[in-house]
Amino acid sequence: MKTIDKIFVDGNFRTPMGQKVMKLYNPENGEQASVVTLANSADVEIAVAAAKKAFKTFSKTTIKERGEILDLIYQAILERRDELNQVAINEYGSPISATNARTVYAAQIFVDTKAAMEEFQFSQTLDHAQIIQQPLGVIAAITPWNADYTHICGKLAPAIAAGCTIVVKPSELSAAQTQILTECFASANVPEGVINILNGTGAEVGSALSEHADVDVVTFTGSTAVGKIIYRAAAGTMKRVILELGGKSPNVILDDAHLETAIPMALNIAFSNSGQACHAGTRLIIPKLKAAEIKNLLIQAASKLKIGNLQDADSFIGPMVSEKQYQTVQDYIKSGIAEGAKILVGGLGNPKGLDGYYVRPTIFTGVKPGMKIEREEIFGPVLSVIEYDNEAEAIEIANDTIYGLSAYLSGQDKSRLDRVSSQILAGRVLINTVVNKESKSPFGGFKQSGIGRTSWKYGIEAYVEPKVITLY
Repeated sequence: MKTIDKIFVDGNFRTPMGQKVMKLYNPENGEQASVVTLANSADVEIAVAAAKKAFKTFSKTTIKERGEILDLIYQAILERRDELNQVAINEYGSPISATNARTVYAAQIFVDTKAAMEEFQFSQTLDHAQIIQQPLGVIAAITPWNADYTHICGKLAPAIAAGCTIVVKPSELSAAQTQILTECFASANVPEGVINILNGTGAEVGSALSEHADVDVVTFTGSTAVGKIIYRAAAGTMKRVILELGGKSPNVILDDAHLETAIPMALNIAFSNSGQACHAGTRLIIPKLKAAEIKNLLIQAASKLKIGNLQDADSFIGPMVSEKQYQTVQDYIKSGIAEGAKILVGGLGNPKGLDGYYVRPTIFTGVKPGMKIEREEIFGPVLSVIEYDNEAEAIEIANDTIYGLSAYLSGQDKSRLDRVSSQILAGRVLINTVVNKESKSPFGGFKQSGIGRTSWKYGIEAYVEPKVITLY
């Protein structure tokens, strides 16, 4: 069992002022895996003070100096790649194939950010003025438990590139993962106070950071409900906010789509990261005339999904992160049944032969707009299938949500794909694909899916403020 009893502040691992401890469990078998001591608001004061002090000098560093730090962090993560993979399997329950890809991706963020920093115009001269992109100051980053490494690195790398200092509050459910990642940062010759990491709850550490007068930016990834709390807290000091929030993403299958490709891909989209993904396409919107064929293809595709055995490279779905999340998903499945939706695949309980926090991947048909399973973000492997009569109705169903993070679209007629995609209200519309193929593009949402955008270029822009100096 791991004991995580240190936080990282001002370049050193130190015992937190907080004394509350939290037990963490292996989601694959429910056995206790670690215990973490949580930081408190007093630790926030110390960490923010360290970051504020470090900013005075770090904000004056050169692009070359910051690039060297980014390179060292990249190398440090790759050197401990195997450890990072294994602890994510044990603590989060991610299959090895997904974990390995995310670890490599987390490291690559620092390379991509360095390239973006070297191209970024920190200063430009107009006819009568110079425009300087000045680093904002202390960044507070609040990150979730799904894909711990990528969320932390995705917020930290552009902060360093911009010349800012940072205090990270990762999810306390990811403490063992965060510990090894923090050790990577500690080995990378980062100046003291530039990176500070506090395990702690959102209610105490997250709130203290959001309200703190010396924090200049809060960047948060998580639920819309928590994002609203952070937004209100940040308003008191008019600090900048970047909120990447929830989603209930539509996946629209047009009637000319190649179904033998689109339907297996739809399950990949919906059940990616075991369904614990804000961008998951969990509303499958299908043409009524092809409903019978699509349902048969869904059954066939679902039967091929490999569940469990997290060390198997072919496994696709793991357990939920915690018993609480497992029960949340069970409650949503009960809700779908109670509201009259029909179970095509899956249902309540665990998959046969699997204990721990495994959920049966579930597909509901007969789902009507307004049902709870159709409206709310479940964060588990549950797919709602909704039928439409015509293109206009498909677009209306796709947009009938408070969210607008991602959307997916399958079809063959390019002009039609262009027409439909232009009408879907989402920060990202992926056509005939599972993944975004352009890593430099901004990521963020419409409506209640967030404020602001992230990516390597856009991340740097979010951490600087333009200053105009007139020329004489």
